[in-house]
Amino acid sequence: MQNEQMRLQAWVESGQVAVPQLFFKHYKNLSLTDEEALLLLQLHSFIEQGVDFPSHTDLAQRMNVKEQQIMFCLQGLLQKGLIQIEQKTNQDHILYEKINLFPLWMRLLDCEQNTQQQIEVSQEQMEEGQLFQMFEQELGRLLSPIEIETISMWIDQDGHTPDLIRQALKEAVLSDKVSLKYMDRILFEWKKKNITTTKAALRHAKEYREHTIKTPTRIDEDVQSVVKKAPFYNWLEERE
Repeated sequence: MQNEQMRLQAWVESGQVAVPQLFFKHYKNLSLTDEEALLLLQLHSFIEQGVDFPSHTDLAQRMNVKEQQIMFCLQGLLQKGLIQIEQKTNQDHILYEKINLFPLWMRLLDCEQNTQQQIEVSQEQMEEGQLFQMFEQELGRLLSPIEIETISMWIDQDGHTPDLIRQALKEAVLSDKVSLKYMDRILFEWKKKNITTTKAALRHAKEYREHTIKTPTRIDEDVQSVVKKAPFYNWLEERE
């Protein structure tokens, strides 16, 4: 038991090194070999211990390779712009060198940002593809090149989201006027009224219909029930 406690104490006292998850996630994207990646981890470990410029001998011993191989890997890391060797002056005005890993961390952040951007682009492309399929299902045919260009312009130039365009299509279907001209008018009206979300579009259409419901003035005695129908918003009408 005492032996185990001593081992645990030795492990704690040896210290720990925090390595960003981004390193393990993206180091292959930096065209690093496994040996170069291990060398970077060793450099990070030394720096965390306060050794800003570990010797080739110490690095070679830790990695169980020749010093010449350490020199070759360091040159490769410098050429790839992943490390910097800086010259500093200490309190005694003595010049010394230190290895800076800041370029590595910046490159890893760039990789993560690029990955997120690629995910967003892929998501946008998928949503646009689903949007085109939805139009073709409602129209019962394939979209023409002009129609595809029109829908793309709604997204790219007018700044409408695929969700808002889908809602415009639903409005057109409810009104039994499934045409791109009618939907273009819907989107134009929404943009003029600063309606940019599906929730706002639904609220706007609901408010219009609630104010335009006509209450019957005469009820036939033979009619047992009266169904009130809310007129659909005619988006092609000119409104102030």
